[in-house]
Amino acid sequence: MRKIIMISIISIVVILIGIFSFIKFNPPLVSGTIGATNDHNAVLVEIGNKGFSEVKVDDVLVNGNEEPLNLKMQVSNPLKGFILTDTFDEEAKEYGIHDIENVTIKPDSAPSAQLEKVNNGTDTTDDKSYGINVVHNKVIEKVNIKYSYLGISFDEIVTVK
Repeated sequence: MRKIIMISIISIVVILIGIFSFIKFNPPLVSGTIGATNDHNAVLVEIGNKGFSEVKVDDVLVNGNEEPLNLKMQVSNPLKGFILTDTFDEEAKEYGIHDIENVTIKPDSAPSAQLEKVNNGTDTTDDKSYGINVVHNKVIEKVNIKYSYLGISFDEIVTVK
């Protein structure tokens, strides 16, 4: 009996280590299209979730470790698209501009999957597309997205310029 319990415990530990390793080596957040203003002080990074659970963006830094001047998340759909802006006025609000802490990224929202639906003509307004709008007082060369998935922290670095 004791041998069975020990084998069960070891099996569970091995399975958990395997799941953790799989998630760590296959991060769920993926980036897609990147847009920038002419001066590269405002950037839009399309992101999505290829995992099976929600992703929560915890922080976004630019050019290594600098806090951006303004940071928003767009929640749109493939039919509507995104708006690239350095101001978040009334026109921009029509594109689903939200504070980044109020948005969780739903599963199966990877940009490549969205593009495939558009190409196949199977996309709908119910499909969710996500984009991070970053505004800074200097040229944005890199965007570092810090996020969590199933309680595990990740960093996704997107090169802009």
